[in-house]
Amino acid sequence: MSSLPMTEVSDHSSSKTLVNDNVSAHATVLVCLPSMSAEGVHALAGDLKATSPHINFLLASCNTPSDSIDGSGRVRMIEYPDQPAHSGWILTASDYLNAANLALEYRASATMLLGTEAATLPHEALQTLYTAALEGGGDLILPRYPAGPHEGLVSAALLHPLSRALYGIDARMPLPLDVAFSPRMASRFQTAAKRAVSSVGGEALLWPATEAAVASFLTHEVAVGRRVLPQPAVDDLNSLLAHIAGSLFADIETKAAFWQRVRSVIPAQKTNATAKQTAGDDDLAEVRPMIADFRNAYTNLQEIWSLVLPPQSLLALKKLSLAEPEAFTMPANLWARTVYDFVLAFRLRTINRGHLLGALTPLYLAWVASHLRIADDDQTRAEQHIEETSAAFIAEKPYIVSRWRWPDRFNP
Repeated sequence: MSSLPMTEVSDHSSSKTLVNDNVSAHATVLVCLPSMSAEGVHALAGDLKATSPHINFLLASCNTPSDSIDGSGRVRMIEYPDQPAHSGWILTASDYLNAANLALEYRASATMLLGTEAATLPHEALQTLYTAALEGGGDLILPRYPAGPHEGLVSAALLHPLSRALYGIDARMPLPLDVAFSPRMASRFQTAAKRAVSSVGGEALLWPATEAAVASFLTHEVAVGRRVLPQPAVDDLNSLLAHIAGSLFADIETKAAFWQRVRSVIPAQKTNATAKQTAGDDDLAEVRPMIADFRNAYTNLQEIWSLVLPPQSLLALKKLSLAEPEAFTMPANLWARTVYDFVLAFRLRTINRGHLLGALTPLYLAWVASHLRIADDDQTRAEQHIEETSAAFIAEKPYIVSRWRWPDRFNP
């Protein structure tokens, strides 16, 4: 098995060093703004112009300001494709396709694709992103935003640990809100996004970090300042989780030949995150409804879960369903194996995929309840629990590899 270090993590959040003049002379940075207002575009143009005197910027937006962007010509507008345009809270394959097409057409030295609420990004974050793409040696630049114990939980529970364990990508948000990339990454995105849009449609998701990994491109994660995190238009957690997890599971299926050959490059270290021993009613008010949903699901979804999960996992879930809220803790290895079993059932079409992904939601809520109880609004404990979850996925990777290759060893 090969070991491929796919990700490097940098912290440039406090750096105000301008881009190296020798590297960036006459460089052109394309900035795609599929969801920004005309006022936001105008303000962003001023921020970009101030960051470096040696870079030309192309701003592609559906909303063109009525007045002049920049009399010097260093920042100018270009036409953004009308259809398919960005319409959601997260970047889609259509967004990547539009950005990649423009990047290749205009021969951009680097490209930034900024998502919903990007106007709230500090202007230093913009410089961090395009600097890393221009001179940092990375093909894909993913931002890392400060996040509290209650934020980014789908990434913490599913996206981050799966990407880290299967691909060696240590990026906290593998499905980014904003991204920067190199010209050759643009070519990769163009091909992958065309395929995704043609097969699934304009709202298909693209997984940039796994595309970079399979192509042996280097991914950098860079620390940036806090931004407003956009909220999904739908309040239905079942639909949201099914959309994201279904897309990720399909991507894992497509790239199975790759991730089975790659060893996790991040060592699995147990952090032993523990919740405080005495929790009051106020501390548990948020998690009680999640625990109740999980208990109801344990009663009502036995038939589906028994088709997906092995007996030892079902026994562990039974014990968890009997736990009092004050002691409710889903073991990290149980969560990791459960997710891997759902990935396999998705591949084998053990049951209807819609029903399968719906049956994952209460198990995810059990993980979230456990996480919030352990974190107890303490960021350090939250990070420790996320790290422990990720470590469990790494430790259990041989389990999914074995079951993927010989699924009949467990036949419920």
